[in-house]
Amino acid sequence: MKNSQRREFLKKSMLGLSGMALIPGSLKASVRGNEEQDKIPELPVRVLGRTGIKTPLISMGTGSANTPAFVKSAYYAGLKLFFSATYYGEGNNEILVGEGLKGLPRDSFFIGTAAPPDEMDTRTGNLPAQFNAEAYVRKATASLGRFGLDYVDIFLLPYAGKRDVMLNESLLKALQDLKKQGKTKFLGIASHGGIEEALHAAADSKVYDVAMIGYNYKTENKESMNEALAYAAKAGVGIVAMKTTAGAFRNKNQVNPLNSDTALKWVLQNENISSIVSGMSSMEELQKNLAMIKNLKMTDQELKDLSLASLDSENGLYCHQCRQCIPQCPYNLEIPTVMRSYMYAYGYRNFKHAQHTLMEAGLPADSCSNCLNCSVKCTAGFNIKERIEDVSRLRNVPREFLV
Repeated sequence: MKNSQRREFLKKSMLGLSGMALIPGSLKASVRGNEEQDKIPELPVRVLGRTGIKTPLISMGTGSANTPAFVKSAYYAGLKLFFSATYYGEGNNEILVGEGLKGLPRDSFFIGTAAPPDEMDTRTGNLPAQFNAEAYVRKATASLGRFGLDYVDIFLLPYAGKRDVMLNESLLKALQDLKKQGKTKFLGIASHGGIEEALHAAADSKVYDVAMIGYNYKTENKESMNEALAYAAKAGVGIVAMKTTAGAFRNKNQVNPLNSDTALKWVLQNENISSIVSGMSSMEELQKNLAMIKNLKMTDQELKDLSLASLDSENGLYCHQCRQCIPQCPYNLEIPTVMRSYMYAYGYRNFKHAQHTLMEAGLPADSCSNCLNCSVKCTAGFNIKERIEDVSRLRNVPREFLV
């Protein structure tokens, strides 16, 4: 065995052992094969729109999961809905999730995954005229092989935000073909920006069953956003919320952490939200979230924490993806995508996903070096030049050194 292969083998072995160590004693027997379904706790649930899926108020975003054992432990803790994506670990996350749920009754869990068409500009969400529907179906089918499943429950179109793209006839046909072929039960979208437009388009399409959208206490234009959520929910679209802690911390040094229970409870006050997608990576996070959903009433201290966080003078880590920065930049840099990368790196400490997102931005090697002073005025108050130069260092880090 080559040295590099040996290191990788040992690394995976240790990760597997550490994952088992995190599982509470009452769950370890289940993970080892004792699949006594009646021991799985019942959690508070809501119905995910017209899908009819009764999902716990917390679902698992698996991008930060390091071992199949942790995914399985989340299942035995009561979670039922797991979300992955083809671009998480270049498909390796789908393999990890499949291994974690392998051997469990197929009707006892639900899997969602997202895959953009190869032709899609993931920075803008635009789709060119030369969209290849057959290639997209093949790409989606490849996910099934990585999961080791005959079908996924929810297949998502990511980077959704443009009505004309979401309602593209060729795209809709490709998605509907996936359902006809039994490769997915339901269709949906994932949207970081242009969310209100995306929600209206999803509802009007009568094709998209689910919408995963960025939603948190820092959401701008809350009234119009809530109206869009209600519009989609009334049309039967099941809504799951992501980015619910707005970057988790108020600055890159992770001091003055946000009270996550407060942030999550705020989201779940909106009954049009069926579930929160949380990118958990430890049993501590999992157990904390499970305790939170059992009582959504906000305490006086939590209300105070939320008020202080809302009034905080620090700019935080959450980018609203308004895209008003791009026309201000003389080089039209894809700033919103870079700001998402910055949040993944410093808010969630998910450096692999931060690097992947940074590469999507397509920054030139000398980005920002030609400008002594940045002319971009960010609506969130970010120092754009400083953040781009900071997170751009990830481009030069070998992927095997990232977590």
